[in-house]
Amino acid sequence: MFISNAFAQAAPAAASTESGLMQMLPLVAMFVVLYFVMIRPQMKRQKEHKAMIEAIAKGDEVVTSGGLLGKISKLGDSVLTLEVAAGVELQVQRSSVVQVLPKGTVK
Repeated sequence: MFISNAFAQAAPAAASTESGLMQMLPLVAMFVVLYFVMIRPQMKRQKEHKAMIEAIAKGDEVVTSGGLLGKISKLGDSVLTLEVAAGVELQVQRSSVVQVLPKGTVK
């Protein structure tokens, strides 16, 4: 009595398929741009860091992520010993090495 009937209107079938594809196109384009702008450069940096970590050797002068500068005195699989001053050695994780410095930088 107080509620009126609601009738659905039929949409054309051919237009809905094409418009659905066109609505998904910007979303797919955003993911492609996101991959090339963010994900791919990050993977490249990770690969370069891993190669640098594997290439360090005893006697190299390095900077850690905490800002420590020192010369590598001992190497282990996951830990290295860093000489930061005469007679002062610290153990740090290999992954904390951020940069390898040129020889003679640390005195």
